[in-house]
Amino acid sequence: MNMMVSRRAMLGGIALGGAGMLLPRAAFAWKADGAALYPATDAFIEGFVDRRELAGTLAAIGKAQGALDVFGAGTQAMDSAKPVDGDTIWRLYSMTKPVTGMAAMLLVEEGRLKLDQPIADILPAFAKMKVQNTPDGSLTDVRDAKTLITVRHLLTHTAGLGYGIIQKGPLRDAYNAAGILGGQVSRLPIPGMPTSASAPSLAEFADRLAKLPLVYEPGTQWSYSVGLDLMGRVIEVVSGQPFDAFLKARIFDPLGMTSTGFQVAAADVGRLSTNYAPFGGALLPIDPATSSIYLDKPPIPYGGGGLVASARDYDRFLAMLLGEGETGGVRILKPETARLAMSNLLPEGATTKNSFVEGEGFGAGGRVSLASSPTGEGVYGWGGAAGTIGFVDRTRGYRVGGYAQYMPAEALPFQRDFGKAFYKDVMA
Repeated sequence: MNMMVSRRAMLGGIALGGAGMLLPRAAFAWKADGAALYPATDAFIEGFVDRRELAGTLAAIGKAQGALDVFGAGTQAMDSAKPVDGDTIWRLYSMTKPVTGMAAMLLVEEGRLKLDQPIADILPAFAKMKVQNTPDGSLTDVRDAKTLITVRHLLTHTAGLGYGIIQKGPLRDAYNAAGILGGQVSRLPIPGMPTSASAPSLAEFADRLAKLPLVYEPGTQWSYSVGLDLMGRVIEVVSGQPFDAFLKARIFDPLGMTSTGFQVAAADVGRLSTNYAPFGGALLPIDPATSSIYLDKPPIPYGGGGLVASARDYDRFLAMLLGEGETGGVRILKPETARLAMSNLLPEGATTKNSFVEGEGFGAGGRVSLASSPTGEGVYGWGGAAGTIGFVDRTRGYRVGGYAQYMPAEALPFQRDFGKAFYKDVMA
């Protein structure tokens, strides 16, 4: 999700209980074969716990379709004695986007959607969109869009749509007022986060979004957006199923992802991590596991940032991607569909300049490396607002997950540098 709420805005006025949030705890660490196989990654993730910057960290790495190596340090919360492990439940936030992308590609494979099909065919309210003459400027200084938004645009953040966590000024305020949110964070009021109620359904989310202007002309600019959330509505209209039910029936159940969903069951609260905000050398709990907002059914299933999952579960999804649509004898996508989904799907002429994917490609909901990328071609994946990261390296045959829970993700270098540590091991 890479939630772009600034650290200052999010934490500047936060008051969640003070010193009581720094309860002493043992610095648990546990090792597996993976720690020896990936020493740089192990030292990297353990360092955050040793320095008491994070409560718990985890790495989950698999080679080809082989067994998953899981190794970690710390506990599910600063005041918990339960070590993190492969079954700990994490808030994925934008690591949801590749899942939604693959769900859309299922419908493309079946011929029920086409990549370059206008979404107005499915959602007529998007037939006559307006575009701001000045991005993030006036809501009334607008022009008619020249291009219809397509499925490809939604999958690759080139639809011209905005994001409350990215935009500034009147459009951001209009998104928040309309409940066009990108997910949920806490029951607690958090400075810098909208206090408005979410739209009550994906149908209403889409209808409200269609009434607001676009930031950019569709197909011209990579701009992080609610495109994958809107894709959830497209999927449920085309499939005739609620979006969350479609994901469960077509992806989660077949892959055995029993700890993945938009809500944490009461029976699983003991496996849920606590989400923190690093501030002034302390960790402030913004979503404690025992009172988490994820214990309630969310207003809508956010296709851009709503899922929770265990590392073992998400690895099953990554293994399916690495297996070009198949893992463990279960096929989700045809090989050609999986390869297409993980290829560079950016519209011709769309620019990534001055974005955080500048110089790279983008596939169905995830970043795609190019020949000019540091890793070379073959890497597909994305990260989440609470510090998580997941990707496959199809060239070298790895599936990789890094897990921690803190917001915003740029407050610490866990997400930013996890891949660097992993590749230090791989290239050794």
